[in-house]
Amino acid sequence: MPFLPILTMGEKMNTNKNITKKILLIGTGGTIASDITPQGLSPNFDASELAASVPGLEKICKADCLALYSLDSTNISPGHWCKIADTIKEYYGAYDGFVITHGTDTMAYTAAALSYLIQDSSKPIVLTGSQRPPGFDGSDAKTNLRDSFICAASGSLPGVTVVFDGRVIAGTRAKKTHSKSLNAFESINFPCLAGISGGRLIRYIEAKPRGGVRFYNRLEADIGLLRMYPTIKADQLEHMLNSCDGAVIESYGSGGLPVYRDGEFEKILSRAFERGVFVAMTTQVEHDGSDLDAYAVGRRLTKYPRLLECYDMTAEAAVAKLAWVLSLSRNTSAVRELFYKPVMFDIFPPDDTDDCLI
Repeated sequence: MPFLPILTMGEKMNTNKNITKKILLIGTGGTIASDITPQGLSPNFDASELAASVPGLEKICKADCLALYSLDSTNISPGHWCKIADTIKEYYGAYDGFVITHGTDTMAYTAAALSYLIQDSSKPIVLTGSQRPPGFDGSDAKTNLRDSFICAASGSLPGVTVVFDGRVIAGTRAKKTHSKSLNAFESINFPCLAGISGGRLIRYIEAKPRGGVRFYNRLEADIGLLRMYPTIKADQLEHMLNSCDGAVIESYGSGGLPVYRDGEFEKILSRAFERGVFVAMTTQVEHDGSDLDAYAVGRRLTKYPRLLECYDMTAEAAVAKLAWVLSLSRNTSAVRELFYKPVMFDIFPPDDTDDCLI
């Protein structure tokens, strides 16, 4: 699925053409569907009510609605990801694109997971949400929804994306970086695919799927995520690795593990590898990615075949990709091949000789 850098300035939607496009809106809950309750904000609006609130939607596309869940995204789990993918598979032939409304807190995880569960889609699969509920002053709900329908109906942005605050971000590169501001998401270590302003779609990167769409319906659920910090004890790492089939470690800077206490962190890691556990090493620094070869605390770990370096991946994508990979194979060579093969712009290892593949 190669990509080419392009710039399409001021591409206004051709409404006569796009109103024939059929888009399925799938509601899962989140702030965009929330209202005030005695217990605090809680999802209360269904997908059809959200679609009805979008001004001029009938000039953009023909929209149908499906209320799949009504959840705060804190409650979204891998089973929900698979259900969303199965739903899109069920309706894939009947629609030209899909818009998924979702809470912002775990949207990046869901977008990454769907990028692995649905590969080489020629149709847009857009996730969006809002920072402020629809009934609040200054809510971004209607704008984000309208922008998402524009992207879904354009036909020029295939695959899974996050549309938020006028940005179109590859599903594997999105990260929530603001808890309250309207520009909640950034594209990490990769440019935005497009922008939207005043109903105009401005594309920067063109993605072209290879072959037909491929759906997957399984993820390995036992994936751990541990952030390193100076007061961490080695038995905390051991406890996680004893309960997981795979784990992502967010280390410091370029990556690595402490060598104090007689190297017990590495000893714990080595024992986990002997049990068949796979560990992906990333960095808790948002930009530039990891480089285990840079420092001794990281280089000494590269000798282990079950240690996977995440390079420029986000932690969200690393968790989702490891869950997808381990659902397909536990063979070390196969796992390494699948993990390092780029999917929807998710990773570009330094020695990748074909950096135009996604």
